[in-house]
This record gives sequence, structure tokens and C-alpha cells, in this order.
Amino acid sequence: MAVQDLSKIHHLISDMFDLPKTGDEWEKYRLTDEQVAFYEDNGYLANIKILEDEHIDQLRAELEEVSDPDHPGHHLFYEFSSNESSDPAKVLFHSLGHWRITTGFHDILWNPAFVVPASQLLGDVAVRFWHDQLFSKPAKHGGVVAWHQDYSYWTRTKSMQHLTCWVGLDDSGLDNGCLHYVPGSHKWGLLDKPELAGEMDGLLGYMSEEQKQNFKSVPIEMKMGYGTFHHPLMVHGSYENRSERSRRAFVLNVFADGTYSDSNEPLLEGVPVIPRGSKMEGQFFPLLYEPSAT
Repeated sequence: MAVQDLSKIHHLISDMFDLPKTGDEWEKYRLTDEQVAFYEDNGYLANIKILEDEHIDQLRAELEEVSDPDHPGHHLFYEFSSNESSDPAKVLFHSLGHWRITTGFHDILWNPAFVVPASQLLGDVAVRFWHDQLFSKPAKHGGVVAWHQDYSYWTRTKSMQHLTCWVGLDDSGLDNGCLHYVPGSHKWGLLDKPELAGEMDGLLGYMSEEQKQNFKSVPIEMKMGYGTFHHPLMVHGSYENRSERSRRAFVLNVFADGTYSDSNEPLLEGVPVIPRGSKMEGQFFPLLYEPSAT
């Protein structure tokens, strides 16, 4: 069965979301000044409603569908790992590129509840898509995502004007491996990168003594359908899932329009090269939102 590559379509293709038609309708998705200030001070902003229950049901079904290595659209993934954990007793499903394969994971890129806050946190600018991720930690033996900074994996793009949004498809808490942040760590500068699914505390070996002393993490416990935004230098990670329930989540990574390639190698597996110094745009990096157009 042939699968259409949805990266060729840069607009909603279903009725999953309704785009606002007036300025007032767009306005209801905007963050308050206090929320933006919290993000700037701490490097993150949590508990933002992104999805309704019917969206969650659809995306859970699509995750189940695309996690099958024999899925006919498998070749469209940038990366796919049924188990990325370095601990053979744990499981961490991780993939990139599913927006190209299923309708729901394609259309969430244009969700107003996501793009409007993303634009604000980037400085009220036009927003382009970078790439997506899926993380799934099964009940009882879900693996860790080690402490890391997202931008340490993205230095092939410049300038650093990126943003990450993590959204839960299950309730996430301390028992099932919720996300943890180190508030203020986005002001520490760029650290060396550890193995993403390796030793939880590997990043600490790259920190100064002062940074280690200020390493005070907070758990981000959220109901499913809620999201948390974080700065590209925010130190974050998540512990293993020992509970009786799963912890499924997706991640949307974006950057401000005008970001350019800093590499003559493919920026994502299977994506044509964007020469160093050229603007990130085109089929695989669509424009999601322009504040001046709403």
C-alpha cells in the first residue's frame, strides 16, 4: 500500500482543528505577559492546554499504528528506534518524522493552541517547523531520557532561536517518568551533549562546580493533552517508568523564520542538503504561523 508523503502539504488536511477567522478568535490562544515573563526567567512554561480528548484518542491510535516497523510509511521517518534505551531491561520508543505519515500528527503542527504561544515565546515572530519526535515509555519498564539540552543536538542550524513543545498523550507524573526541568539552566550556555537514552546523569560530567550546585530539578506533572514549552538550552530529562501505566508523548520543535543551515550535510536523514548559510525553508521546514497574518 502506497503512503502519501504529507510533508508536501503545508496546511490542515482534516477537520481536527478549526483555524480562527478573526483577530479576537486568535487572541484567545495568546499567553499573558506574566506567562511570557515566567518563561524568560525560568526557561520553560508548563501546563498549557494543547489538545482535546478526541485529539488524544486519534493521536494515540496513530502512535500505535506508526510504531509498527512494518508500517508501509516507515521509509518516511527521519529516525526510528523501537528501543533507544541503553539499558536492555528498559524500553524507550523514539521516532522523528511521523508528521509525514499520519493525518493527526501532520495537522497538530498548525494547531492554534500551539503556534500562537510558540510565536510569542520566540519574540512574536513567524514560526517554522524543525522536526517532531515521539517518545513512548511502556508501563513497568520504560527507560530514561538523560539530562540534556536540545540545542546541543541542533548546532547544525543558526542562529539559536529555537523552541520545544512537549505534549502528553497520558497523564504524566513522578511514577511514570514525567519530564523534569532545571529552572534557570537556559542561562548556563551550551554544554557538551550526552547520549540521549544513556546514563541519566551523564551531562553532569560537563558542568562546572557552580552549575552542579545550582542543579535543582523540578518535576513537570501534567494531565494528558497539556503541553510544556522550553528554551533550547534548558537542561531537562525524564526518569524511568516503573508504574502500571504508560507514558506517551510527542514533541514539536520549531524555530524563528530566518534560521539558516550551518552544515553542508543533510540536516535530517533523507532530507536534501540545505547549503551552509542558506535559509531553512521548503518542503521539510514549512512556515506554520505569521503573527502579522492574523
